[in-house]
Amino acid sequence: MIKNNQTVISHFLLLGLPIPQEHHYLFYALFLAMYLTTILGNLIIIILIILDIHLHTPMYLFLSNLSFTDLCFSSVTMPKLLQNMQSQDTSISYIGCLTQMYFLMAFANMENFLLVAMAYDRYVAICFPLHYTSIMSPKLCVFLVVLSWVFTMLYSLLHTLLLARLSFCEDNMIPHFFCDISALLKLACSDIYINELMMIILGGLDIIIPFFLIVVSYIQIVSSIFKLSSTRGIHKVFSTCGSHLSVVSLFYGTIIGIYICPSANNSIVVEIIMALMYTVVTPMLNPFIYSLRNRDMKEALIRVLCKKNNSL
Repeated sequence: MIKNNQTVISHFLLLGLPIPQEHHYLFYALFLAMYLTTILGNLIIIILIILDIHLHTPMYLFLSNLSFTDLCFSSVTMPKLLQNMQSQDTSISYIGCLTQMYFLMAFANMENFLLVAMAYDRYVAICFPLHYTSIMSPKLCVFLVVLSWVFTMLYSLLHTLLLARLSFCEDNMIPHFFCDISALLKLACSDIYINELMMIILGGLDIIIPFFLIVVSYIQIVSSIFKLSSTRGIHKVFSTCGSHLSVVSLFYGTIIGIYICPSANNSIVVEIIMALMYTVVTPMLNPFIYSLRNRDMKEALIRVLCKKNNSL
C-alpha cells in the first residue's frame, strides 16, 4: 500500500530503549560494561586460537570466525546505542541507517551459517570419528567459511538495494535502537510488496533451513549416543556438544520469536528486549559458554600464559 506525504528523508530518529530518564546512566554503564566484555571475551578466543597450535582444528576455525562475527555484530549496534543514550541527538543519516542494516543482517546471517557448520563438524566427529580428518579437510572448512561470508554479503546487499529503491514519508521515527528492516518498511511510502516477499521467501529459508540442518545433525548425534555403552563416552559427547547447543538455543530462540513466530500481542518493548537478547546478550555470553564449558580452551589459555611467563 502506497502512503501519502511522500518526501525525501535525509535522516531517521532512533527512539532507542524505553528507559526512564533517571535510569539512563545506570543502563548506560550496564550496556558499556556488556559491550566491553563482548569485545574482550571474543578477542581472547580469537587470539588463543591463533596462538595455540592445538586449536588449529576445524571446530576452532569455525569458532574463531564466530567470535569475530559476534565482535562485529555487537559493534554494529552498541556504539550508536551508547552514543544516543548520552546525547540529545538520536538521529542517524539515511546512508548510515542503510549501512547499519546491511552489516547487521550480514553478521546475523554469518552467525547463522557458522552454527550450521559447527553442528556438521560435531556430527562428523561423533558419528564418523575414524573418517573425521578426511571428511573435515582444511579445503572443505575454508570453503564452508568463505561460502558463508559470500552468501551473507550478497543476501544483505539484496535486501539493502531493495530498501534503497523505496521512498519514505515524513514520519522518520524508528521505534528501536537500531535500523531494523521491519521498522523501516513500516515507514515507507512506496509499495513494499517485493521487499516483504523477499523477506518471507529468503528470510524464512535463511533461518528455517539452517535450523533444520542443526536439528537433523543433533538427531543423528543423539541416536549415536544411545549406541554407546560407555558412560564416559556419553559424558564426553555431551560435554563436546553442550557449548554449541547452548549458543544455538540462545540465538535461534530469540530470532524465531521475533521473525518467524511473532505474536500479535508482542509490544514494541517486548520486541526490543528480544532484539537485545540476540544483538547484545548472545555475543557477550558466547565467549563464556565456550571458555567455561570447554576444557580445550582452558588448557590453551594455560599453555599460552605459561609460554609467555617462560619467555620473560
